[in-house]
Amino acid sequence: AIVFALIAAVIIRANIFELYNIPSSSMEKSLMVGDYLMVSKIDYGPRVMMTPLSFPLVHNVMPLSNGQVESYLNWLQLPYHRFPGFGQVERYDAVVFNYPDGDTMCTAFQSNRSYHDLVREFGREQVWNNPTRFGKIVARPVDKKENFIKRCIGLPGEDLQIVDQQVLINGKAVENPEHLQFTYGVLFNQMANPHSILSEMGVSEEDWNTYYNYGVLPLTSQMYFCLKNNPAVALIEPIVHPEGEDTNLTLFPHAKGYNWSVDNFGPVHIPSKGETLLLDEHNLPLYRRVIVNFEHNTLEVKDGIILINGQPADSYTFKMDYYWMMGDNRHNSADSRYWGFVPEDHVVGRA
Repeated sequence: AIVFALIAAVIIRANIFELYNIPSSSMEKSLMVGDYLMVSKIDYGPRVMMTPLSFPLVHNVMPLSNGQVESYLNWLQLPYHRFPGFGQVERYDAVVFNYPDGDTMCTAFQSNRSYHDLVREFGREQVWNNPTRFGKIVARPVDKKENFIKRCIGLPGEDLQIVDQQVLINGKAVENPEHLQFTYGVLFNQMANPHSILSEMGVSEEDWNTYYNYGVLPLTSQMYFCLKNNPAVALIEPIVHPEGEDTNLTLFPHAKGYNWSVDNFGPVHIPSKGETLLLDEHNLPLYRRVIVNFEHNTLEVKDGIILINGQPADSYTFKMDYYWMMGDNRHNSADSRYWGFVPEDHVVGRA
């Protein structure tokens, strides 16, 4: 009976639905930290298990190992295949997917800090040769990368741009999610009780950081107007990140010449399966990771000539659809603005 139940649970978990726990505040106020949700894997079609040699009912690390022991073996890897589902990813869907930047991980940070960001900041030699600080370096297959949940904002074949916090798709503003949040600087009067006011409004305790009655808070538009009209508030102002702010290359595509910010980003074209896109040295940083890491080609530039698999190329035809994912808590979300496109083979299911 135990063996039968285990087999049934593995089949259901892999092909029909799975339970997830929300670990971060990137989707507040839509999805709260600690919320449990069911993720449907049949909506977009069940994905064939690509790493079959794995401990059952465990994602990527063994229980009680403090995240240091992997729960799978890389000896056998199956190609990506997805069975037919009830539909496709649509705009505004809350989607669970494998972390695109998580192909290599530092066990000391897991998905809290991208390995690639750490290498850009500290250098590859220091990251690899300092296990006390960075832990063990682990390479993970697609289906064993960490699970993330964000809202799909951009679909394959679309042009996306963010102008003063407003998302534009193909040059037109799109409707914002109902519980969208941005950060505001809030100054309370000396006699006010900020904790009481914010608790009544539903501001999360973890978001409230005060110093002499001043706080930087993520707020919905409704919360903003409520505080603006509150006599206990002396000043409230939006925090906007202007274009050209990303001088340390923290944002995608992590290259010079793209001085974008989280509030003023793009334009960027989202690739679709079968689409052919002209390549040059300016837009190559946007698609280098897609071509090399997601679609497994070699790429180099010699004397200004782009070589893909050793052959000169001025264009590339994509093999998969890609998506642009963003959190509803826009100033507290590691999303596509930081690591780029989400390939279709990384999509797990719909929340």
